[in-house]
Amino acid sequence: MHVLPRSLTLAASLIVGLTGCADGPEWLQPINYEPPPLPPRIYVANESTNDVSVIDATTFQPVGTIDAKNHSTHDLAISRDGRRLYATNLASGRVSVIDTRKMRTIASLYTGERSHVVALTHDNNQVWVANIGENTVSIVDTANYRILGTIPVCKGPTGLAFSHDGRFAYVSCQGDQGVNVIDTASHQVIKTIPVGVNPHFLVVSRSGHVWGVNTGGNDVYVLDPENHEKIGSFTVGDKPQQIAFGYKGTIGPLAYVTVGSQNKVVGLGGDPKNLKVMDEISVGEGPNGIWSNPEGTRLFVAHDKGNEIRVIDTGTGQTIATVPVGRKPIRVVVSR
Repeated sequence: MHVLPRSLTLAASLIVGLTGCADGPEWLQPINYEPPPLPPRIYVANESTNDVSVIDATTFQPVGTIDAKNHSTHDLAISRDGRRLYATNLASGRVSVIDTRKMRTIASLYTGERSHVVALTHDNNQVWVANIGENTVSIVDTANYRILGTIPVCKGPTGLAFSHDGRFAYVSCQGDQGVNVIDTASHQVIKTIPVGVNPHFLVVSRSGHVWGVNTGGNDVYVLDPENHEKIGSFTVGDKPQQIAFGYKGTIGPLAYVTVGSQNKVVGLGGDPKNLKVMDEISVGEGPNGIWSNPEGTRLFVAHDKGNEIRVIDTGTGQTIATVPVGRKPIRVVVSR
C-alpha cells in the first residue's frame, strides 16, 4: 500500500477541512458550491458621502459601508436574490454595481448625465436608469453590464417603476409635470399623464396602482394601471418624498408617505379615488427615503438632515431603532 508523506497528508486534510467551511477562500470551494443566502439587510444610499450603508435588518446593527466609487450616490435597486445592488450616482452619471456578499463595487458604467433613479425588470435581466440631464432612460444588461439601448422620454425624468406584469414602465418627469407610459416590448412612449408639480419617485402598490409624489408641490397621486389615467390625489403637506406600503394592525395596506416639510410620515388609506389619512407618525429631521418589510409591519425611514435611519413599528407608530448612516441619505431598500 502506498502511503502519502506526512506533510502531504496534513495539506490534504487542511484543504478538505477548508472546502467544507462556508467561509473558506473562493479558490478552495467545490466547483458546485453554492454559498448560503445572506440574511436580510438594509441598504442606504448616502448622497454626500458617496457610499452605501449596510445594516442588519433583524438586529438593526451596522454591518459596514460600501464605497460606490462614484459621486452623489442617490438611488438603489436590489436584485431578487439579494446578491447585486445597483446604485445611481447623480454627479458621475454612472451606475455602481455592488456585490453584496463581498460588499464592494465590482463595476461602474456611464449611463447618461445626472443618472437619477434605477429599477430592475422583474426577471432581473435588465436595469433601467433615468438620466435627468439627457431626458433618457438607459437599458443595461445585468449579465455583462452592457448598455442595450436608450429611450427618449419627457424632460427631467426623476421616477421609474414597472407594472406588475412587466408590460409597462412608468417614468415621472419634473420638467413636463407628467408621467410617461412606456411599452416595454417596443420601448415606445405610448402616453403621457399630467400629474402635477415636480413629480418624483414612483412605486407600484400590491393592487397594481401606480403611486407618485409631487415633491415640488404638496400632494400624492394614483394612476390606474389599466387605462393609464390619474384617478386620485391627496394633499399631505409640502415636499412629499417617497412612499411605502404597510399595515397599522389589521388596517391596510396603507400608503405611508414621507413629508419632508413636516418631519412626519402620513399613512393614507381607502379607495384611490377617495383617499383619507389613517395614520400619522412623527419622525426625525428631513424624512426622505422609506421602505417596508414584506409583512408591512416595519417602516425604514431615511432622514437626509438627521443622517440616520429610523425603524418604525407600524402597529404602535413607535421608533424601535435609530441607526446613524452617512451624510444625506436619500434612498433605502431592504433585501428579503
